[in-house]
Amino acid sequence: MRYAFTLTTTIPASADEIYDAWLDSRAHSEMTGAEASQSDEVGAVVTAWGDYISGRNLELVPGERIVQSWRSADFTDEHEDSVITVTLEEVEDGTLLTLVHSNVPEGQTSYERGGWEEHYFEPMKEYFAKRAGAAGKAKAAGPNGKTKAKAKRAATHAKAKPAAPKAKTAAAKKKPKRAAAKAKPKGAKKAKRKGRR
Repeated sequence: MRYAFTLTTTIPASADEIYDAWLDSRAHSEMTGAEASQSDEVGAVVTAWGDYISGRNLELVPGERIVQSWRSADFTDEHEDSVITVTLEEVEDGTLLTLVHSNVPEGQTSYERGGWEEHYFEPMKEYFAKRAGAAGKAKAAGPNGKTKAKAKRAATHAKAKPAAPKAKTAAAKKKPKRAAAKAKPKGAKKAKRKGRR
């Protein structure tokens, strides 16, 4: 007997971000917390959760739909591949992800009873929430990599410092002496003139 079931969840990310992450080996690995090998080419072989899951890309519609054959290491040779169809629709809080898992062999329905939620949906929500937080911090950073708050504190600190006294140049020091020297001869000349009269 074969089973099919549908699960839905809302992920705090755009449809394009989810689509790209699902089909990227590194992002898929980080998103689920387990090694994955993915591809954005139809017909390519894919794996997830180490080698526990293996399959192939059957249909790809960028930002909208991912269809993959899907079999776990628990499938026997008698079992045909199951098929997952991931549909992405942007909503107010992010993206509504609808997952239809079809052609599931009897005895392999743990996916429906929390497997997808535990191993994909919850880790995906955490992954994209962290990315959004990191992006927000980077956006708030100033040109020197400081956050606005740090930059503001640095500016306030700079204002609070008293201005350093200006050092007198050698020329400035000599001016008063020259002025005094010039003043003496004038006074002396006047005195001499008065004395002569």
